[in-house]
Amino acid sequence: MQVVNWGILGAASFARRHMGPAIHAARGARLAALATSDASRAEPFRDFCPDLVVHTGYEALLADPAIDAVYIPLPNSLHVPWALKALAAGKHVLCEKPLAMTLAEVDALIAARDSSGLLAAEAFMIVHHPQWIRVRDWIAAGEIGRVEHADAHFSYDNRADPGNIRNRPEMGGGGIRDIGVYTYSSVRFATGAEPVELRSRIRRENGVDVWAEVAGTMAGPDGTFTYTGRTSMRLYPRQEVVIHGEGGMIRVPVPFNAGVVGEARVELFRRGQPDLVERFPMVNQYVLQVEAFGQSLRAGAPYPWPLEQARGTQAMIEMVLAGEV
Repeated sequence: MQVVNWGILGAASFARRHMGPAIHAARGARLAALATSDASRAEPFRDFCPDLVVHTGYEALLADPAIDAVYIPLPNSLHVPWALKALAAGKHVLCEKPLAMTLAEVDALIAARDSSGLLAAEAFMIVHHPQWIRVRDWIAAGEIGRVEHADAHFSYDNRADPGNIRNRPEMGGGGIRDIGVYTYSSVRFATGAEPVELRSRIRRENGVDVWAEVAGTMAGPDGTFTYTGRTSMRLYPRQEVVIHGEGGMIRVPVPFNAGVVGEARVELFRRGQPDLVERFPMVNQYVLQVEAFGQSLRAGAPYPWPLEQARGTQAMIEMVLAGEV
């Protein structure tokens, strides 16, 4: 198996806790380098990857001929600028969500991907998790009949950390961009639907949204259905997605951080049939994401979440912001 040598731009805590170990553990992948101006921040990465090469600047990592692919966990406002630089340097790119700040940025990245012939994608890990593949397959098979409503929630409380990039408007912070990508795109992925009309109520603090409620209509292969989504950075932690059909309902109790904050499982309720619960223990969706990326590089397999899907998420984010009442 051809090994993909990875580099990470920045020693972000998420990269240290999740994606760095995932790259290190994934089949056909090797965590080879990290770029950080503070060498001490590389030490936790060396705990699980002792031979890690540390570059003191992002440009130095991009110039490293040993690196095939770059993972970008930088603040939101820096995603596309550094993704474009990585593609220009001949590196494949996996970039954290939200991919961009505007649709124009996504379009620029799609153009750069196409002209370079390289793989570039948003790191939307849940589409690789078997629980979401099961949900999508159940809906496609008609297990709950025609979808009539989808309800998605994601909240946490970070008010005690005002310096966090999610609380900083100049870094592209706010709950809509940070966790709205999940409440919007999980439903888009599972149903194949896109929003038709959205209205939103948003509460802001210091220039970032800390609470948002979205309601509207989405259109999928079998027609339209209503949608409700709630995100907050000021509430007790909660995450859940429910997709309600004419003949049944699907509930995902831990839809986004499966296996981290709770058990990965999906529940199917159907009229006149026994309830069905499927569990997925010991699944690491971050590892699956890295392996899928490598498979696309090696064999040309379609990537499950191409930039065009990320563009749909950005379009929905912009509809939410434009639909504030």
